[in-house]
Amino acid sequence: MVIALLAGMFVAFTTSLGSMLALFAKKMPSWGIDLSLSFAAGVMLVASFTSLILPAIEISQSFLPTAIGIFLGILLMYFVETFIPHEHLIKGYEGPKEFKDRMKTAWLLVLAMIIHNFPEGLAIGTALNFEIKTGLVTTLAIGIQDLPEGLVVSLPLATLQKKRFEPILLGVLSGLVELIAVLLGAYFFKNFAYLLIYGLGLAGGAMLFVTIKEVIPEIYKHEKNELLVTFGFFLGFYTMLFLDSIKF
Repeated sequence: MVIALLAGMFVAFTTSLGSMLALFAKKMPSWGIDLSLSFAAGVMLVASFTSLILPAIEISQSFLPTAIGIFLGILLMYFVETFIPHEHLIKGYEGPKEFKDRMKTAWLLVLAMIIHNFPEGLAIGTALNFEIKTGLVTTLAIGIQDLPEGLVVSLPLATLQKKRFEPILLGVLSGLVELIAVLLGAYFFKNFAYLLIYGLGLAGGAMLFVTIKEVIPEIYKHEKNELLVTFGFFLGFYTMLFLDSIKF
């Protein structure tokens, strides 16, 4: 749990640091946003397999428990995205229609980031229960991609509201949610180790859902940046593979 706390504090810090960069960056071009999100997508896609799904299969020596866990993760994120109002920078509003005009755009954007961050934190906490090395590699990779992700959210908020500090505070809040998710995943599967197989699959399925349903459509919305987006995706892809190959 101490390691989980430190890992959670690390990703919360990198998310917050990314948000604080909004103080110094007046404007981020569309290609910068696309590159940052595509890098995050590459990291998340590889991490969902190398840190979660494949270890679950390794533990169980069977496909079925892992498949059930993945399905539960997909189902969880489907309900979260369906019933929690949020807004994406490009795709726009998603969630119950009755909340669309009742909530500020700032909070809707933050909720979208929280939806992204929660499965990432859960993945770290769960992976740490499988193996410390796997969990730390996942922590490092997600922490790296949280830097641009925090900026991507806070900078548009700062532009929309003509303020600097409130968007940063909201970005820090989303980082704290990630810390809580790390601790929840670590604590739960430490005490219910027999469910770890399903937990690894669930976290992997949740990350896959967010990557495929949310991040990838978002980054390919601007057709003019397709080549750059693809480059960013594979940069994140290779970064996670490299970190996973390091021997401790």
